[in-house]
Amino acid sequence: MTAVDERRMTELFENLEVPEGVKIELLRGNIVMMAGPDVVHNDIVEAVLDQFPRKKWRRLQTQDVALHQESSEPQPDLVLVERGTGPDSGRMMPPEVIKMVVEVVSKTSVDHDYVIKRSIYAASRLPLYLIIDPLVAHCVLLTGPTGTGENADYQSQSIYKFGDPVPLDQLEVVLDTSEFGTLPNVRPHRRP
Repeated sequence: MTAVDERRMTELFENLEVPEGVKIELLRGNIVMMAGPDVVHNDIVEAVLDQFPRKKWRRLQTQDVALHQESSEPQPDLVLVERGTGPDSGRMMPPEVIKMVVEVVSKTSVDHDYVIKRSIYAASRLPLYLIIDPLVAHCVLLTGPTGTGENADYQSQSIYKFGDPVPLDQLEVVLDTSEFGTLPNVRPHRRP
């Protein structure tokens, strides 16, 4: 896709009227629409959010992230920003103030969360990317972003089963995953 095409997609994306209950993201110049999340998904996000004290952290849901060098405007399930940093208003959060992004995998988001967003977040130097996967009952913690564009990745990957604590050393938090639920009647995928 040429630079002109990507700018047009960004303009279209920013002016698109989206029906209620539909989540929309711009991922490397592609507009992606998804149905609203499952209750299991929302309960997991709430369980994570509750473990970060509000006085220290801005725990932002449905927050767009400004990753224009990637022609992307993802909307992670949870964005963690230290209180007192970042803009006080507006739709976009700049990547340099973000300490962690969290994505909870759904039946239709496996490739987006494990592949596309992984390289987008790494290219944007987001220090921690936590994938919480209720399809296979595990969390994947990615740290050490490196590289550029579609070749960007994280240097370190750790996998934790639901019920095991997830050490988030950079944030001085050990995440309790014992409340995380799983999606019933879903065939597990093979992504790590």
